[in-house]
Amino acid sequence: MIRPCRRRATLTRSAGPRMTAAVLLACLAGAACEDRIHREIAAEIHLLLEPKTAILTGTQSRLTAFGIKAIPQIEVALHTASVRGRQDLIAALVEIGDAEAIPILRHFAVYDENAAVRDACRQALSDWKAGSGQRAEAASKALDRIATLDARGIGPSPQAGPPPR
Repeated sequence: MIRPCRRRATLTRSAGPRMTAAVLLACLAGAACEDRIHREIAAEIHLLLEPKTAILTGTQSRLTAFGIKAIPQIEVALHTASVRGRQDLIAALVEIGDAEAIPILRHFAVYDENAAVRDACRQALSDWKAGSGQRAEAASKALDRIATLDARGIGPSPQAGPPPR
């Protein structure tokens, strides 16, 4: 009959609370780190959307350095930014270059009221389609969906001109 080693059991029991505390501390530190990163991303987006500071500070390159982590906050900012701000944020998504941005680009390629923003999104998807791999396949599907929506007349309605005389 094999008997369990009591010494090991004692070490395991005493290490349990320490290990639990270490894991909790690591989780809290990780959450604080993520929170700090999100605040930094938000600050960079804010600077990018300020016309006077975006040119002077190199904000776009600092924003794109966050990579895929910046995409959700860029998406949120796109909904409230000016036309110039949306173009800058689209450029940041393109520079990040991750396929996670494809649904965002597809949405703004169809529904943005500004033609320049729509064109920038479509151009980015076309450039990515020309590549290879999963991103190219996803960009191709996005462009097909855009063409379908265009054919149905879905998207911003043209501005009405002056009433006929």
